[in-house]
Amino acid sequence: MAIHPTTLIDSKAEIDSDVEIGPFCVIGPNVKIGAGSIIKSHVVINGHTTIGYNNEIYQFASVGEANQDKKYKGEPTQLVIGDSNVIRENATIHRGTVQDTGITVVGNHNLFMASTHIGHDCIVGDHNIMANFAALAGHVKVGDHVILGGYTGIHQFCQVNSFSMCGMGSMVAKDVPRYMMVSGNPAKAHGMNFEGMRRRGVASDVIRALRSAYKRIYLKGLTLNSALEELEKGDMFHIPEVAEFILSIRQSKRGIIR
Repeated sequence: MAIHPTTLIDSKAEIDSDVEIGPFCVIGPNVKIGAGSIIKSHVVINGHTTIGYNNEIYQFASVGEANQDKKYKGEPTQLVIGDSNVIRENATIHRGTVQDTGITVVGNHNLFMASTHIGHDCIVGDHNIMANFAALAGHVKVGDHVILGGYTGIHQFCQVNSFSMCGMGSMVAKDVPRYMMVSGNPAKAHGMNFEGMRRRGVASDVIRALRSAYKRIYLKGLTLNSALEELEKGDMFHIPEVAEFILSIRQSKRGIIR
């Protein structure tokens, strides 16, 4: 274990022998860090925080600190971070509250750029990118392969579904359906993330079907329920990607950006 002598690690912390920790870091008593992780310098990791394998945490990040919910009374809530994430300078990730499940969860292979924020009780999936100053309020759910542009803000309890994209400076107050692109303040729909689909090798016939489904939902002037019912009765509903798009709308509790 390569630990700089200026770093303070509580004796109760569980640090794998293959972890590197730079100068002036502070590691609390209930922290667990898995093998291959690198903690650069001036990082604070606190609370009941579990960090998996091969993560990189850059200087001045605050990970697992007490959340900013005024109802929080010091309960032993948790933060769990998976593997191979990159957490850049000044990023903040807070642990959960007992008003929810008591746990904030971050998956694998995510990039959180400088000064990003993940609030209490958020659930973040895999392979996501949060650009500089993007922020998640409490109780937000983010799927997989999502891109949040710089200075994007996600309102509490919103869901940003997989393969979607929020443009720079977006203020998101409703759910973002799967595959969608939104931007603006307040955020509005601006088509589907077709370029992202092509980069991931989605078949052209699937993209055509999703384009048709998008038009039915957003451009035909139908009520949302009528558009969904038409899609569910049609042949396109048997295409898994179209069914997932529809499901992400059906499951929305806050309503979708439309």
